[in-house]
Amino acid sequence: MVQRVLSASVEVEGRIVSQIGPGLLVLVGIHEADADSDADYICRKVLNMRLFPNEETGKAWDQSVVQRDYEVLLVSQFTLYGVLKGNKPDFHVAMPPQIAKPFYASLVEKLQKAYSSDAVKDGIFGAMMKVNLVNDGPVTMQLDSSPVQESSGPRELGVIGQYVAVIGLFVMLSVLLNFNNKKR
Repeated sequence: MVQRVLSASVEVEGRIVSQIGPGLLVLVGIHEADADSDADYICRKVLNMRLFPNEETGKAWDQSVVQRDYEVLLVSQFTLYGVLKGNKPDFHVAMPPQIAKPFYASLVEKLQKAYSSDAVKDGIFGAMMKVNLVNDGPVTMQLDSSPVQESSGPRELGVIGQYVAVIGLFVMLSVLLNFNNKKR
């Protein structure tokens, strides 16, 4: 989850451990199947997403965090891969912490190397954090490294999509039946 912010900070045990001014707050959920290629994709997208206006041209969605020389704050958040089983959250598809911690550290490092170690900051992996932000817009984008996001082919439908598809088929059948009845 990427949020355009005027400012953001992370507090752990009453102490601010990271803070940024204008830029992007990135809430990072790591899936159990994520690999280095997923980290590369997220790094490239975060640094190149055109979420900021170009004040010279007046174009609204024209510049990246790098072009604006803004900052990035990364916060690990395994709960992004949580689902409800009844009323209880289940995080079984989130990468286990012992594997996720070095993976997350490598993502932070990739972003720092690709942009600037001073401009890319992060929270503390696994800590209970208070994340404060002033959302700018608000602008919040969902970013997923899974191939489905980049594919132009058919996507798996969620429950609502399945219902809409079924209703659409019934409407089409009804129209065809009415058309055939009128021809007789």
